Amino acid sequence: MKHEKHTIGFDAKRANANRTGLGNYSRFVIDALAEACGDRAYLRLYIPKRKANAEFDALTARENVESMVPRGGMWQRLSALWRTVHVASDAACDSVALFHGLSNELPLGLARRSIRSVVTIHDLIFLRYPAYYKFIDRKIYEWKFRSACRRADRIIAVSECTKRDIVKFFGIDPDKIDVVYQGCDTMFAEPVTEEHRQKAAARYALPERYILNVGTLEERKNLMAIVEALALLPQHIHLVAVGRATPYLDRVRRRMAELGVTDRVHLLHDVAYRDLPAVYATADVFVYPSRFEGFGIPIIEAQSIGVPVVAATGSCLEEAGGDAALYVSPDDVWALANAVKGILADVELRCSMVERGREQVRRFDAPCIARDIMKCYKHIGIDLTDELP
Repeated sequence: MKHEKHTIGFDAKRANANRTGLGNYSRFVIDALAEACGDRAYLRLYIPKRKANAEFDALTARENVESMVPRGGMWQRLSALWRTVHVASDAACDSVALFHGLSNELPLGLARRSIRSVVTIHDLIFLRYPAYYKFIDRKIYEWKFRSACRRADRIIAVSECTKRDIVKFFGIDPDKIDVVYQGCDTMFAEPVTEEHRQKAAARYALPERYILNVGTLEERKNLMAIVEALALLPQHIHLVAVGRATPYLDRVRRRMAELGVTDRVHLLHDVAYRDLPAVYATADVFVYPSRFEGFGIPIIEAQSIGVPVVAATGSCLEEAGGDAALYVSPDDVWALANAVKGILADVELRCSMVERGREQVRRFDAPCIARDIMKCYKHIGIDLTDELP
């Protein structure tokens, strides 16, 4: 049976403007769907302004993908407002059958124009841990996320943990929510050459032996616990932390000095995305003691590369790492240090974790994610494949 070809619209601001986080998620989803749908769907990427981005350009080079910007001088000048109040009008003109908000929000007016809608909610950390956010930011996020969840025909949560939070904080019917995990860039599954390792080591002055942490260097990510655990590890083991700096680092640096580990901590704020696999691959252990996450992409990046993982209990990180990782309380520095020591000392344990990690991440590859998203679309009448049950 041959199905109608549908046009699917996406809020692709993050796909174009963000190099990490929501940008990576958006590009992954668009690319996975473009590949899986082939000529059964046409994907339109709505962005307020076009910014230079080679990864985004690679998406729009596909025959079934096109980017769309505001039409007319007024909306080009008011591009931020366009994204909220006028995208639905443009999408209707483009015969969009379904609009997918990839980053926690949806434009207004979709239902009035008979456009079905799906929103991906990544996390509600601002409600769980309000102290980490400014009051005005919390209120804006809460309004946008709650409104999108209520107006969407279907919601995608990136973990069971996030699904529970949507139900708890917004009172949404759990039957309206599909859990579809995130994936990571396929480059993390590709072998890292010795030449790439050596170039990355020289470019970023990487130490010979190190544990690795990747993510914004903010309080919630709990870098302090890794620094304190480092003081309990052998002197030749260093810490490399990759991520954007925040004021929280001032406190971390003071603690580093108190513990006498300053010369063993390497803070990198400008690692090129294409160099990340080499930085991961050279690490002995990946450590991720974050107090709360919506999913935990760095865990599957590390497992894809073949690096054993120690992560924190208390949110969704066990969903990401499965039984291939070790887990400790984010407040238990001794347990964190002992978990790392165990991996460093036990070659058999390390090899087992690497093998199980590579098996675990198969759950998050592009065909699996695309299939689950298309099942979500099918729930609301948009069928993109003949093969789904």
